[in-house]
Amino acid sequence: MSFDPRTIGKPVYEALDKLKTSCQDENRLKEQKNQAVELYTYLSTWGMMRLKAEEKALSQEGKKQVVKKYFECLQNITGIADLVGDRGLEQLKNLSTDEYLGLTGLGLAIAQEFSFWATAVYHDISEGD
Repeated sequence: MSFDPRTIGKPVYEALDKLKTSCQDENRLKEQKNQAVELYTYLSTWGMMRLKAEEKALSQEGKKQVVKKYFECLQNITGIADLVGDRGLEQLKNLSTDEYLGLTGLGLAIAQEFSFWATAVYHDISEGD
């Protein structure tokens, strides 16, 4: 079986494109773009469990939407159930060390795709808070 590099890029592009086209609020679009660009840095600094916990604490709806889409992509690509929604943190906590580290590695690759595609999908949105 060969690996198709679009396995990661395609769902990320589609998630961001759908978020952008469903939103008309300029401030929310900026939040979405900024969060998508910052995902990799946040994840590499704080880790996946912290990102999942932060999902509930985010007060900016645009940022929250991107984090939710991130976990949807991660769940769809890996096939690991319950990463999306309220059980996600519990699911991450209960993974074995090897599973968690592997998932984090893949999660970082997905976060890189979010950053890349954010600049393409949101090309007409200026950055800033």
